[in-house]
Amino acid sequence: MATPQRVHVTHTYTSDPATVFERLSEHENLGPVLGAKVARVSDGDTSRNGVGSTRSLKIGPLPAFHETTTVAEPNTLIEYAITKGSPLKGHWGRQVLTRTTDGGTLLDYTIGFDMAVPGAAAVVGKILQASISKGIGKLAP
Repeated sequence: MATPQRVHVTHTYTSDPATVFERLSEHENLGPVLGAKVARVSDGDTSRNGVGSTRSLKIGPLPAFHETTTVAEPNTLIEYAITKGSPLKGHWGRQVLTRTTDGGTLLDYTIGFDMAVPGAAAVVGKILQASISKGIGKLAP
């Protein structure tokens, strides 16, 4: 997963990993987190939100793009990649869930990508960092 630009956000929830995973894997819940309009495109290969499930995201005036789940390990890990319609190159996302000592959940969320236009990835990275940092707490208690 080598990409020049990285966005990294952590957040601690009071809910257990199963609850956070359920909320995080449900595409329709991600609009407020990502500051985007999110719509389900397709269900996963073997489960609604599992590997192969795809969402469409529309951010402001930009064209919509698709993200597809590539790894879904219940209560511990979600990975995804942009699969259609984005100027981002080599985009991937990784969300790792770890139980905290008090029964809550630590979310460690990393996104990597590049862009063809020099300097553009850094600008997009700052916007994503701010947006996700602001919205991630809206996901679950």
